[in-house]
Amino acid sequence: MSETRDIKSTPVVPAPKRILVIRLDRIGDVVLSTPVLQSLREAYPHAFIAMMVRPVCRELVEGNPYLNEVMLYDKDGRHRGVISTMRFARLLRRHQFDTALVLHPGNRSHWIAWLAGIPVRIGYDRNYRWLLTHRLAHRKQEGARHEADYTLDLVRALGIDPSAPRPFVPIHPELDRRIEQRLQQHGISHADCLVAMHPSASSLSKRWKPERFAQVADRLIEERHAQVVLVAGPGHEEHAHAVQRAMRHRPINLAGTLSVGELACVFRRCRLLISNDSGPVHVAAAVGTPVVDIFGRNQPGLNRERWHALGPHHVVLFKEVAHQGPMPAHGEYESSSLEALTVDEVYRAAVSLLERA
Repeated sequence: MSETRDIKSTPVVPAPKRILVIRLDRIGDVVLSTPVLQSLREAYPHAFIAMMVRPVCRELVEGNPYLNEVMLYDKDGRHRGVISTMRFARLLRRHQFDTALVLHPGNRSHWIAWLAGIPVRIGYDRNYRWLLTHRLAHRKQEGARHEADYTLDLVRALGIDPSAPRPFVPIHPELDRRIEQRLQQHGISHADCLVAMHPSASSLSKRWKPERFAQVADRLIEERHAQVVLVAGPGHEEHAHAVQRAMRHRPINLAGTLSVGELACVFRRCRLLISNDSGPVHVAAAVGTPVVDIFGRNQPGLNRERWHALGPHHVVLFKEVAHQGPMPAHGEYESSSLEALTVDEVYRAAVSLLERA
């Protein structure tokens, strides 16, 4: 095995010719990693660049103009288990990658790059770090910079000076036509002021109360003549249903019915997204839709400095409170910051963005 080195300031490898970018975590993380692809393509216009993601994220990167290929690793399905992972890595050897960038320090990601025999493996010094040939100090948990900028540190290790991160999500024409037909069935035209709401999130500490989303939705319908569409991922439909039950007016509820590519198409049709801190925020921002981005947590590494929507036309809401306690090591908890955030504050933020359009 080649010697593992900590990366400092010197480029770690001559210009690579076949590059594999690995990111096997969630939707928002993958979106925020797409600036890496642009930076690599600009630096190495003739290189073969592939990205490995989970199947659920395929539509977020398939069709990206900076990529040659998308590779799917299904850790919860056909590639689950040690034997299946070893077979996957063996097949990966055929692509003869010379460089791997592991954007998130997951155990499987490090093992796959090593088992595939990729000579240069760049990543963070966590979780089987000895499987890497070059590593950076892992500082993401400090939350001092944005996640997209942290990922670009791996590009900087190649001697590239990247521009400001601009996430990108492609719009697939066939999915766009499908969404257009669905919206037409609900009586939505391009002249309508369509506002999306995503009331779900991965934990209770990130979820503003559904009845408050409902009050904002009703006010937008009554005072701004908006049409409201509710979205949520599979398994999280109940959060959208709770909003609908609390509303006086009937929204369009698409919760649990959209792929991530279709979600991007819905957002592109919207004038605005109002959402808890979650992956769909970054999908919306990447397709140019303004976001009211609601945060309930301010702990280092989980804060708005690291995870806010990127771009100039967003409002990030976090309510400072006097006694925001530390996050428990285990279990759910309600955020006092979210409890303090009022309906009127979110409504006014939404109106401010609608009036800019």
